[in-house]
Amino acid sequence: MKAAILKAFGTPLAVETFPDPVLGTGEVIIDVVATRVLSYANEVFSGERKYLLDLPVVPGPGAIGRVREIGPDATHLVAGDWVFCDPTVRSRDDVASPDITLQGWSARDEGGLRLQKHFRHGSFAERMRVPTENVKKIGAIDEADAASWCALGTLLVPYGGFLAANLQAGETVLVSGATGNFGSSAVAVALAIGARCVIAPGRNETVLNDLARRFGDRLRTVTLSGNEDDDRERMKQAASGPIDCVLDLLPPSAPTTAVRAAAMAVRPYGRVVLMGGVGMAGGPGLDLPYPWIMRNCVTVQGAWMYPPDAAVRLVGLIRSGLLKLDHFVATTFDLDHVNDAVAHAAANAGPFRLTVIRP
Repeated sequence: MKAAILKAFGTPLAVETFPDPVLGTGEVIIDVVATRVLSYANEVFSGERKYLLDLPVVPGPGAIGRVREIGPDATHLVAGDWVFCDPTVRSRDDVASPDITLQGWSARDEGGLRLQKHFRHGSFAERMRVPTENVKKIGAIDEADAASWCALGTLLVPYGGFLAANLQAGETVLVSGATGNFGSSAVAVALAIGARCVIAPGRNETVLNDLARRFGDRLRTVTLSGNEDDDRERMKQAASGPIDCVLDLLPPSAPTTAVRAAAMAVRPYGRVVLMGGVGMAGGPGLDLPYPWIMRNCVTVQGAWMYPPDAAVRLVGLIRSGLLKLDHFVATTFDLDHVNDAVAHAAANAGPFRLTVIRP
């Protein structure tokens, strides 16, 4: 098969003939139809993000594809099924505390690196081998729509955050980082779940206005000034009532003060979920006052990715019409132009934009 290979950090991806994946028990072979290129892929491939990724590797986290071969333990999948390949691979020998690797992307720790030795290569290829439990049926689609369905990979991240927060219909949500790619998707997901109101803070007024145009009265935008106390009060005022849940999706470049401004806008007994990248590039950690957390009975929770059943549940939201993929605009590249796709993704990282490779 043809595949794009990262041989060393800081070098372009090499498009070459690569051995076909070989099927084993507990595995499925997928024909990759479309796979997204994350906006920060260039930072991963350059080594800037210092992700745990054993080279050489075929990168690419997740894909939309069709089942090619199934193992003997698969009883529902059949060849030709349209599926989402979930990149969140968990070790199978400790369900309470599994090691995790993102197939074709990064490992969480040394245990994840050991897992990566087997479930190694990702989706920047014509075919890939995926654990059976990571192959999620999405139902019949038109092949032309496969690029739009790549939005699943983006939507699943904030969906996982809201599942961790146990978000309920009728609650008020604040999305910290709402003008980014994952943050804008979080706005769409929260409204689809049934949030009464979503607070969307940010500095980019053009993006804020676009969010308001897309989502109407249930969205309240807040233009940030950079003053922590002032911004917190403005977010509270925009909510016109208690903020039940704060989801932080700010990138590594954001200051911890921006995280704190949003987090401390939550009501007593509220929930704060941290999913962003602040601190991953170094710098100070997040300082939240102990007395404020304790006396207000605030729950602060970290969440990385999403539970195994999240993709199936999110597909249900899409199929019901509550969550619409037509917000997303995809620009597609073939595999021979994978490095152009990586550059395009970095330069076009705005809300509801997808860069997609069609192998």
